[in-house]
Amino acid sequence: MTPMRSLFVRSLIAGAALLPAGALAQQACLQPAEKTAFDIRALQSQLMVVAITCGLQDDYNRFVTGHQPDLANAFRTVGAHFRRVGGGQRAQDSFITDLANRQSQVGISQGMAFCQNQAPLFPLAIAARGRDQLAALSVQQQIPNQYQPPLCATPARAQGQQRAQGQSQQRPQGQQQPRPAQQQPRPAQQQQQQQPR
Repeated sequence: MTPMRSLFVRSLIAGAALLPAGALAQQACLQPAEKTAFDIRALQSQLMVVAITCGLQDDYNRFVTGHQPDLANAFRTVGAHFRRVGGGQRAQDSFITDLANRQSQVGISQGMAFCQNQAPLFPLAIAARGRDQLAALSVQQQIPNQYQPPLCATPARAQGQQRAQGQSQQRPQGQQQPRPAQQQPRPAQQQQQQQPR
């Protein structure tokens, strides 16, 4: 690692150490759009660390240029999340710094293998189309992201859970419910005998 990259990594670690410990402690649920945004931010942060560590700034610039609207939207959505759950700009800054710090520590722990392992991520990220593919790539590649509160329950999701609970209390599909007793039709001979003459 060059002295400049080493200085960058140390500054990330030092910056994270200065942040208040409880800044990320207050975690709330994620809306689906917020989950997508956090996955994209994790991917972008990982690519930034790879670019600086491995000298791939041109690849990083291509990635940012090709996905500028999605990256900007993800940044705004992450900010809106922290305003919604509390913490605002300070919590957002803490998240971004801590994310880069943790990803840099992974790079340090892998040593020379880090660049070999992570450089192939650039072509995949550059080729991705739209935010959903970027978020899916982040999840598929298991990009480190320390902020993972549960997904918020949406009305449709809550209704689906209620239906599933109701169905589990009903009979299994293979069993038929007993039918009420029906009067069996009488044979024709019996009907004729009972008729008055």
